[in-house]
This record gives sequence, C-alpha cells and structure tokens, in this order.
Amino acid sequence: MSQTPSTAAPAASTSGNTTMAAITHVLALFTWVLGPLVVYFVTDDAFVKENARNALNWQLTFTIYIIVSVILTFVVIGIAGLILFPILDLVFIIVAAVKASDGEAWSYPITLDLL
Repeated sequence: MSQTPSTAAPAASTSGNTTMAAITHVLALFTWVLGPLVVYFVTDDAFVKENARNALNWQLTFTIYIIVSVILTFVVIGIAGLILFPILDLVFIIVAAVKASDGEAWSYPITLDLL
C-alpha cells in the first residue's frame, strides 16, 4: 500500500526529533552543559527541550557530585566518588541517548531537578 505524503511527513519529523534529542545527550558528554544549553534555548520542540533539560540537570548534578568528591578526597573517602561518578556519567548518557532515540524522555536517576 502506498502512503500519502501527509502520513510520511510526521514520521520523518518524529525521527528528526528523536535524533536531535539523542544527540543532545551525547553533546553533554563532550561539551558538559554548553551543548544541551544551546539546544534547550534554540529548539522549539517540546520533546527535544525536555531531553535537553534532563541532560542539563544531570550535568549540573554530576558537577556537584564531583566537587563534593574532590573535597572528600582530603579524608580519602572521595576517591570512590571520583572513580564512580565518571563511569555513571558515561553509562547514564548512553542510556539516555538510546531512550531518546526510541522516543522516550528518560530522567537520569540520582539527579537534582534544577531546571
């Protein structure tokens, strides 16, 4: 069966939105908060904006965790945080990007809702 152009267009639009949402999470890996912040202010799409907000909240919370871990290294306990949190950052970003590409706005666990 053939599809009408009006039926095919939303699928491409949705695909573009999920791709941009996934890219937003990956941008956070390389640009910290700058990439998701730019996407958050530039996009008009609610799905992409929600994913950018989730990525921003996680990156800011991750920064807080790292700062606290650095401070706690003076009493040795922070070394575990300096090892654990970068690994969690990578895993969370991968999971969030995959979920975004599937059309789901995944909220990072252990994240403060700052924005």
